[in-house]
Amino acid sequence: MKKAVILVSGGLDSATVLAMAAAESYACYAVSFDYGQRHSAELDAAKSVAAAAGVKEHRIVTIDLSQFGGSALTDEAIDVPEANASEEAIPITYVPARNTVFLSLALAWSEVLGACDIFVGVNAVDYSGYPDCRPAFISAYEHMANLATRAGVEESKLTVHAPLIDLTKAEIVQQGTVLGVDYSLTVSCYQADETGAACGVCDSCFLRREGFANAGIADPTRYA
Repeated sequence: MKKAVILVSGGLDSATVLAMAAAESYACYAVSFDYGQRHSAELDAAKSVAAAAGVKEHRIVTIDLSQFGGSALTDEAIDVPEANASEEAIPITYVPARNTVFLSLALAWSEVLGACDIFVGVNAVDYSGYPDCRPAFISAYEHMANLATRAGVEESKLTVHAPLIDLTKAEIVQQGTVLGVDYSLTVSCYQADETGAACGVCDSCFLRREGFANAGIADPTRYA
């Protein structure tokens, strides 16, 4: 049974990716990150999602990106904007280098596990303008990973899978529903309260609500 490392944030997208990897008969090892984000509700959700999927192991890695700030998600002095409140190409909710850092830690664990596959839930269609969610980034990272690791040098090709990258949020919800994902376990909100209830007004809440509506599937999200 092939091993795969799956980045699991606790949100809708990563829960879907985890289900996809499991459906492809991978032995799934989930990794989540306590990176100094605004709330811990998404980590509680990640634990629930990983447990429901029956992963082989789930690790939560602590790395404090709030030391650098520069994002509304890691700096309490910066307010989380409401959906469509700004015309910025790259919104203030972008966390500098987050996916590069997360993928690098997932890559390190994959080498230890002997896993040649990493799954990440980035999306370039219904996304918020983040540069590290684009196909060009995933392709470049995979190329780097195969140059920078023992596995790559020894010709055990490492693959970074981003199966959601060309899907709309509605298509993601539809595929996850077919795979049996329990979206009531997930938290996508940028500023959810300690119970995981969503604010309903941030960009992430807007995209999630639109996804369920366009998919014709009842939204199980709890709103504050």
